[in-house]
Amino acid sequence: MNDDLKTVIEEISRLDKLKLYGRVKAIQGLLIEIEGLGERLAIGERCHLEVRGRSSVTCEIIGFRDNRALAMPFGPLDGVGLGSRALVGESQASAYPNEKWLGRVINALGDPLDGGPPVPKGAEAYPLCASPPPAHQRKRVSGKIDLGVRSINTFITCCRGQRMGIFSGSGVGKSILMSMLTRHSTADVIVLGLIGERGREVKEFIEEDLGPEGLARSVLVVATSNESALMRRQAAFMTMAVAEYFRDQGRDVLCLMDSITRFAMALREIGLSAGEPPASKGYTPTVFSEMPKLLERAGPGIGQGSITGLFTVLVEGDDHNEPISDSVRGIVDGHIVLDRTIAERNRYPAINILRSVSRTLPTCNSADENRIIDRARSLMAVYEDMAELIRLGAYRHGSDPAVDEAIRYHQGMEKFLSQNKQDKACLEEGYRELANILDIPIEEIVEDSITPVDNESRVGNSANAVGGETPTVPAAAAPPTPTDNLVQKDPDALPNSQEHRISSAASDVENEPLASAPEPIHSGDRS
Repeated sequence: MNDDLKTVIEEISRLDKLKLYGRVKAIQGLLIEIEGLGERLAIGERCHLEVRGRSSVTCEIIGFRDNRALAMPFGPLDGVGLGSRALVGESQASAYPNEKWLGRVINALGDPLDGGPPVPKGAEAYPLCASPPPAHQRKRVSGKIDLGVRSINTFITCCRGQRMGIFSGSGVGKSILMSMLTRHSTADVIVLGLIGERGREVKEFIEEDLGPEGLARSVLVVATSNESALMRRQAAFMTMAVAEYFRDQGRDVLCLMDSITRFAMALREIGLSAGEPPASKGYTPTVFSEMPKLLERAGPGIGQGSITGLFTVLVEGDDHNEPISDSVRGIVDGHIVLDRTIAERNRYPAINILRSVSRTLPTCNSADENRIIDRARSLMAVYEDMAELIRLGAYRHGSDPAVDEAIRYHQGMEKFLSQNKQDKACLEEGYRELANILDIPIEEIVEDSITPVDNESRVGNSANAVGGETPTVPAAAAPPTPTDNLVQKDPDALPNSQEHRISSAASDVENEPLASAPEPIHSGDRS
């Protein structure tokens, strides 16, 4: 028996043996009241409204009132009137993904949007509102995934099966970052859900960002902003169902969803229509109960496959503590924050490293990799604290050795974090590039970045290290050799206990106090 005949037999077996129908008794906004089927329908089931002169409108049951079923449509209600017949449809909404779905663009119902033939249906049904795998049976998150973005690979490392939120205001570069992730990621399959996005951006994204090679390993699920709330909600469910299918085939799937905020808005619209009371910022209680159900479906599976989930959150009014942002941040395994101030400086991707967190760090990194990024983050934090004074010219060089060092490395790190959309970064090379910028030899990373270590001592200790252990540097090291651009000072001019030395990976600089404004002696330096 060939595959086509099997498919026909399976389609016939799914047909209902008996057709039941009710009647439309009231329509208020997008809410439809159906009479005569109150005991035959359940929440989440489908029905089809007959429309004069065109195809029927599919609806979903969202509640009951006075022995009437309350339904919301997936499409426009033009042509539906009182007394229109409502035929009972499928009891559970399911998708039938297939390997041939790769390279296709579909809507929330699984119908093709790319002008191609109908997508073939697989043999196994995947419920759109499925439950995540049992927690005690899931495998652990392990193994880094190369996302092709230098700043994420290095500072916000993501592992296979991890869930990350991308938090961004409007116009901060969220779409640019999404295009870089889809183009440069090394995942086996990419499932991309565009929820409530602009219609004109869909073809641009496919042709300019994905390209033929990226599309060949991707499935796009699209529900634009003009579509109904049910279509936008179901597009998110369809995205996860397709990702679960490829995960069960043993693939490492990268699931990108843009955006969770518009999924929450669709849930709010449905909840308010059903009569739910508004809670925080108008969002109904159902919104905050449905989001964990969706996000928890991403992650490691029971078998070999995994779903690495990256979910964008459109932050309203740049308030990162608004209800949706706060809720998503508490569910996912890390967050990437896009900063409008950084975007205004024309540095893309506009990721604020200090505000971004990956919960798989530091365990997924080696000790040397953690020392590199810890060193870079500490320099960034020092510069950020003094950034306003530096830009105003109020900071005087030599006032604080730590600030001087942060200024020295600032431009190099900014260049490292900047990346063109077409450029692909390698996961392994990111740490080496950052170490070179910070003048840190990759073979040995100084444990304590405050302890001054000169080049000669470092080379000697590295040669004498046994078993790869980090050499211990004595606290009272010999005075370092100054760099070429500083004047050698008389060693007797100032006691060693009052020397202010700046630790760096390349050389340690002895800072001589200025005669016009003597540098204060800290209490810890007094003998």
